[in-house]
Amino acid sequence: MGSHPYAYEVSNLVVTVLSILQIAALVTAVYAFVHAAMQRPDAYTAVGKLTKPVWLVILGVAAALTFIGVFGMAIAACAAGVYLVDVRPKLLEIQGKSH
Repeated sequence: MGSHPYAYEVSNLVVTVLSILQIAALVTAVYAFVHAAMQRPDAYTAVGKLTKPVWLVILGVAAALTFIGVFGMAIAACAAGVYLVDVRPKLLEIQGKSH
């Protein structure tokens, strides 16, 4: 009794898709981290968000979590998504920068 003839192809497809998702989550988290690092520390408190060091820790850990599997990638995507969708626009607005 052999394995299904398409099992190898499906396995390769799953690995490829997960690798693409991992790279996307990592790039997004690193972009968010770099953006957070370039902002003024007082801007975070001015918009009523967590402090700059806290966001740097969150986003740094999020980038590292992309290497521990699907659950880590999901956490990283959520952390970077919250920063990019909620915090980043407010930081840019208060600093008079365009979106």
